[in-house]
Amino acid sequence: MSQARIVQIRQGILKDNDLQAASNRAYFGTFGLSVINLVSSPGSGKTALLERTFSDLGTQLRMAVAVGDLATENDAMRLKKVGAHAVQIVTGTICHLDAKMVHNIIPQFNLAELDIWFLENVGNLVCPSSYDLGEGFRVGLLSVTEGEDKPLKYPTMFRSLDLILMTKMDLAEAVGFDKAAAYASLEQIAPGIPVLEISSKTGLGMDSWYHILKNKAIEGKEGKV
Repeated sequence: MSQARIVQIRQGILKDNDLQAASNRAYFGTFGLSVINLVSSPGSGKTALLERTFSDLGTQLRMAVAVGDLATENDAMRLKKVGAHAVQIVTGTICHLDAKMVHNIIPQFNLAELDIWFLENVGNLVCPSSYDLGEGFRVGLLSVTEGEDKPLKYPTMFRSLDLILMTKMDLAEAVGFDKAAAYASLEQIAPGIPVLEISSKTGLGMDSWYHILKNKAIEGKEGKV
């Protein structure tokens, strides 16, 4: 297959995805629903973040989550243990969620009764950057255990984000994390992007995260179509 043919196929796939994403976004708007796409590399703490969020905020906001992984329902099971309405999307060999997958999982949620719907994407910093799911807010996690230059290695993903959560800050000293270097990398790739330093384990920075979620819920209802 020629390079030109590969490019044409990819452009077609992304166009179809973008059309479905636009349809998803319009549908979410009818409910005034805030949809948040969580992206990161594997092991950065997405599920731990959601466990803490549902535990602390579950009585204040109506939330649910669709969880993407190549295999197993382990993460969804973890979240159900803290009372979350969580549904697993098993993607098989596909390294990202796409807008059609999100559309297909909608019937398993009552969107009219939600303030926030999380889409926990497959752990990957490449493919998810190209796929709009219809979300209104894209949040990326950068763990202190990953290395300070991760934004430089995956610029497309980091440029697509609305917010960065710098996770596992309780481990920063133990792993020799150079925070200044990490911020320099972020500034080079995505100047001015908001960053929250958090620890799902100790609770550091979580109040600021919850404040953002509450505001997003309000914005969603105010923007209801």
